[in-house]
Amino acid sequence: MEADFDSLIDLFSEFALFEKLPEKMTNTTEQMKLEKEYFNCFVAETDKREIVGYVTWFFAYYTWTGKSIYMDDLYVKPAYRGHGIGTKLISKVIETARQTRCNKLRWQVSSWNQPAIEFYKSLGASIDSTEQNCDLILM
Repeated sequence: MEADFDSLIDLFSEFALFEKLPEKMTNTTEQMKLEKEYFNCFVAETDKREIVGYVTWFFAYYTWTGKSIYMDDLYVKPAYRGHGIGTKLISKVIETARQTRCNKLRWQVSSWNQPAIEFYKSLGASIDSTEQNCDLILM
């Protein structure tokens, strides 16, 4: 998977632009190589091995529910949306959560991203508008 880091960094930047937050994307291929033990990702590729979508995730522990997976990003290039790629990617994370006996899968969705909200609701997800993100940047 390390061979895919350059392509993934490009997609991470594309996703940050889609989220209207390009300035927040500071990750690099070099950083990913140094921190690869923390990186979990599934990708969707074309027949020519071009990565057109990805989902990143990690194990977490929530005091109220216990062992869980946090899905950090799910992104599919615009030209490839509507073909079930996002469904296949999130299904892989759900399968991983079940196989590793997690109690919950958690992720965020931007309040303005109505297509994603509808997609997640169609999967049976409940969307909580009570909590807000808190980031303390340490670098």
